[in-house]
Amino acid sequence: MSCLSEFADHAALAWYGDSVTAARLPGVAVVGCGYWGKNLIRTFARLGALQWLCDADATALEAQARPFGGVKTTTRFDDLLDADVPALVLATPAALHYQQARAALLAGKDVFVEKPLALRYEEGAELVDLAQSLGRVLMVGHILQYHPAVVALRALVAREELGRLWYIYSNRLNLGRVRREENILWSFAPHDISVILTLAGVEPESVSATGHSYLQHKIADTTVTNLRFPQGIAAHIFVSWLHPYKEQRLVVVGERKMAVFDDTQPTGKLRIHDKGIDWQDGLPVPRRDAETVLDIADTEPLSIECEHFLSCVANRTAPLTDGPSALSVLRVLEASQVSIDEGGRSVTLTEVAPRMRV
Repeated sequence: MSCLSEFADHAALAWYGDSVTAARLPGVAVVGCGYWGKNLIRTFARLGALQWLCDADATALEAQARPFGGVKTTTRFDDLLDADVPALVLATPAALHYQQARAALLAGKDVFVEKPLALRYEEGAELVDLAQSLGRVLMVGHILQYHPAVVALRALVAREELGRLWYIYSNRLNLGRVRREENILWSFAPHDISVILTLAGVEPESVSATGHSYLQHKIADTTVTNLRFPQGIAAHIFVSWLHPYKEQRLVVVGERKMAVFDDTQPTGKLRIHDKGIDWQDGLPVPRRDAETVLDIADTEPLSIECEHFLSCVANRTAPLTDGPSALSVLRVLEASQVSIDEGGRSVTLTEVAPRMRV
């Protein structure tokens, strides 16, 4: 293993933080037994934390509860607000996130809500204020931040292994899982926005975006979002659920090296390319040197994410993907949506939402 691989692997493993002993393991109620809720149910059950399940569909609720004896169930969300369970995990449609998270926080519960935190920045800001004033943990499910390869990539960028950042682009493409309550921007792009903001270390100054609707009126099926950051960093995000094959790729171009994170690859998900531009006699000359495939821990990101939430609840610590970080993502989403609605106009983030004071 190269020194670079050793560094990245150590960074990925070292971040995971405080563990939770069995005696201090908090219990959770998972709300939503649908496509992603099933994965959360499985993971929290394996971690020994699953106490309640909730879904308005009694058939889906029974099917998910059947393998886990002793788990309590209800079809009424309000039942959980009085239940003896310290934390709620919301895997419901995005349109319900604000209402349910607010009710849970007011009931004294810690909350893990799947992305996006809300569908409006003002609602998200209210949730962050509420969690802070009540001393509750509020975590948002930006799962890509917990991927061992992304953890290693963040460490490498912070170490300036790639040199000064120039450009970042992300493609998140697939066929299917078309939503009706949110467009492709709000469904797919939060993952990549969250990671790009972390890598850049700052919010963009402006965004411009275009989108096209083919299947449903005014619900974009494909979008391209361009972000312009201070210090000349630029990024773009292409998302689509009308694509012939699955692609989940993030490319980071630095002054000295380039990194590629490809989550569709079974192995070698993170590669560092010693490629760039050298100047000879005043002319730019491409440099194509070695490629390093980093040895990354093969740990399920969802397991890391769920265990991190339990640790934050038990230890009363702030999550990596906390409310304020989710608000930065919401600012970019709202500015992007305004740009789409106005034909691709460049929109500053301050036009759509004030910066949250934290």
